[in-house]
Amino acid sequence: MMLKAKGIKKGYRRREILKGVDLEAGPGSCVGIVGSNGCGKTTLLSILAGAQKADGGSLLIDGEDLLAHPKRACDYVAYVPQEDPLIPELTVRDNLSLWYKGGRKKMKEDLEQGPAAMLGIGPMCSMTVSRLSGGMKKRLSIACALSGHAPYLIMDEPGAALDLECKEAIRQYLTAYLQGGGTVLLTSHELDELSLCSRLYVLRDGTLHETGREQTARSLIAQFR
Repeated sequence: MMLKAKGIKKGYRRREILKGVDLEAGPGSCVGIVGSNGCGKTTLLSILAGAQKADGGSLLIDGEDLLAHPKRACDYVAYVPQEDPLIPELTVRDNLSLWYKGGRKKMKEDLEQGPAAMLGIGPMCSMTVSRLSGGMKKRLSIACALSGHAPYLIMDEPGAALDLECKEAIRQYLTAYLQGGGTVLLTSHELDELSLCSRLYVLRDGTLHETGREQTARSLIAQFR
């Protein structure tokens, strides 16, 4: 099941942010997108996740154009934005229940041996979200996004402002997700996260430009403009 984005365009007022983005990603692959702040990375990911409408182009998964049928995106794509979409007054279990696509039995199974278990959600189920650390919230956000076991996981700056322990927990889960045939698309400014990527692109002047994976931060930054 390939993801094929073709000619994706998006503008705000008179500024064209995305000028025709082409991208392909298949099972077991991790695609990284880097670029300067404000270049359109978040806009692109939100379009691929079905959270924002494009001005043009197509996004094919399993032969279906999700830009023409955006409500179908949630069947294929799990989206973890920069800001955690959690309700702080509710418990971890209640937040997971709100997002979960399935019955209580299936959610229990996931907490015991599914994505939620691998992300360490079980021991914090009775805690309110407001008491969680930033890393715990990020892990819960990933578990909520993957409650439907989507084959594509899209993440916007997954390791931003997290401590090393939480970053490593997320990295281990992403490695297992990829080994299981899942596909990851992510943006990041951290070389350790980008080392997971099988393909790496620079978003510049509204289009994607493939680049080498093993680079220094300085060599990547030099390609931003």
